[in-house]
Amino acid sequence: MALELLTPFTKVELEEEKVTSNRKQIGLLGGNFNPVHNAHLTIADQVRQQLGLDEVLLMPEYQPPHVDKKTTISEKHRLRMLELAVRDIEGLGIETIELERKGISYTYDTMKLLTEKNPDVDYYFIIGADMVAYLPKWHRISELIQMVQFVGVQRPKYKAGTSYPVIWVDVPLLDISSSLIRRQLEEGKKPNFLLPQAVLDYIEKEGLYR
Repeated sequence: MALELLTPFTKVELEEEKVTSNRKQIGLLGGNFNPVHNAHLTIADQVRQQLGLDEVLLMPEYQPPHVDKKTTISEKHRLRMLELAVRDIEGLGIETIELERKGISYTYDTMKLLTEKNPDVDYYFIIGADMVAYLPKWHRISELIQMVQFVGVQRPKYKAGTSYPVIWVDVPLLDISSSLIRRQLEEGKKPNFLLPQAVLDYIEKEGLYR
């Protein structure tokens, strides 16, 4: 079965709610996207199709709220690579609210702004199985789960499980990471087929990750 729910909410009820409501169903896939790659796009597209969402937006963070601070490249380059990656792909787009707000990208603050700005939208926040385990530590999680429906996707090497309301979606598991791509580029290798060709062309043109 492609879709498994760990909440009292069934797939049939989800479909009925979408049919009887004029509310838009929007998925959000947040991340640093340093760089965006084909696993990101596969997850976004599969969740959109399997849950019947109107759209899934890739949402680049400005500064991740991790204790172990990640180094990243300019948001200008990360945004441009996302634009190239989703160009001409049906149902995928970009949400830039965290880049515009700047500062630490806490999901609670982002979703509070988005739900106030778009009261006619139901949001589905997509996270990997590795992140599901950390939900108890998320900033204001008890309030956050009232604003957004979490969607968990299986990832290689991680087993899923949580007491929080999460819709689980099975997607093809592509063991691709941004760190793997950066490492290959630093070693002078060409990570063909791991990310869209337009993104790879942009990386080479701008001399990124050398």
